[in-house]
Amino acid sequence: MFFAFYYIFALFLYLISLPFLLLLSLKKKYRKSIPARFFLYKNPPFYEKRYWFHSCSLGETKALKPIMDQFENVNLSVITNTGYEEAKKYKNADVRFLPYEIFLPFWIKRCNALIVMEAELWYMLFFIAKKRCGKTILLNARISEKSYPKYLKFKWFYKKIFENIDLVLAQSHTDKKRLLSLGAKNVQVSGNIKTYFKPKITTQYIKNKPLIVVASTHPNEEKAILEQLPLDRFQVVVVPRHPERFDEVYETMKKFGKVVRLSEMCKVKSDKCPLDGDLVLADKMGELVNLYAVSDIVVLGGSFVDNVGGHNPVEAAYFNKPIISGKHIFNQKALYNEVEGIIICDVDEIREKLKNVKNTFIKNSVDIKNIIEYIRN
Repeated sequence: MFFAFYYIFALFLYLISLPFLLLLSLKKKYRKSIPARFFLYKNPPFYEKRYWFHSCSLGETKALKPIMDQFENVNLSVITNTGYEEAKKYKNADVRFLPYEIFLPFWIKRCNALIVMEAELWYMLFFIAKKRCGKTILLNARISEKSYPKYLKFKWFYKKIFENIDLVLAQSHTDKKRLLSLGAKNVQVSGNIKTYFKPKITTQYIKNKPLIVVASTHPNEEKAILEQLPLDRFQVVVVPRHPERFDEVYETMKKFGKVVRLSEMCKVKSDKCPLDGDLVLADKMGELVNLYAVSDIVVLGGSFVDNVGGHNPVEAAYFNKPIISGKHIFNQKALYNEVEGIIICDVDEIREKLKNVKNTFIKNSVDIKNIIEYIRN
């Protein structure tokens, strides 16, 4: 009964939205996604019976990669165009846009298991997959404090969805309690897969005194940050976010003392490399993780200017390094919430904050092996 009512309601919404969908499909942003999702244009069902992963957009799709890499071949569906473009990079994935719900009873074929990321709680998706796949899993599930009251208002509806989900893997114990209250069954805490980070140290840098890494900086940040650092007590490495700015940043750094380029060090291939000079410009790509590993303090850029939104703090926190950040972190709030101990301040407060730094750690760290076992078993 509920299935029939829901399907009729979804069909009604589809019919009244058709003119709007046709207009939106003319925009470049939706030129691929809307024809594929709402008209099945070049969007056939998956050909092979495999593990089927589903994510919404770019961030969720990227987060799935270390898990999908554990499988030889997978099916992967997405919602947005950015998610689709990212998914197409994965050589082991057959990629589709997820069609609108009225098409799913005819579109979904048999699969080993359906694994859905975070809050993609589509009733028809889980209802049909429950009947045609080995199991259904909600992965990296999270209910924020802000959205929880809204979920509770429609508890009756989410309970219907959770009836068709065999296993929920929650980010934290708090999320587990909230999900159970909404009707979820068999909830396990597996951590946040967006915190997964497996670094490969390619060069062991040797510092000559305590080291500050000023990471992923943007225009107007280098000068403002360097003015706050006690350069007589620390060795400082500045890592610009974009390589085209290397020469520009070099000229800025010269105002604070003699600058040595990282690219000029250790030209003979070796596992170890001394960091020469008290002021170093990291003008080589792919060295940030190596520098994090040997650092004493990290000042994380992209957060002291208001047009970037911050950068991922997890990589530095993996090494338990003290992190000082600016307040402009609107693009990274979710990951900042996963790291305990970050000091957030204005740029002119950095010198004072350096006196009381503390180590950071990742709160909801994830074990990929456990997740793979849940999916396969």
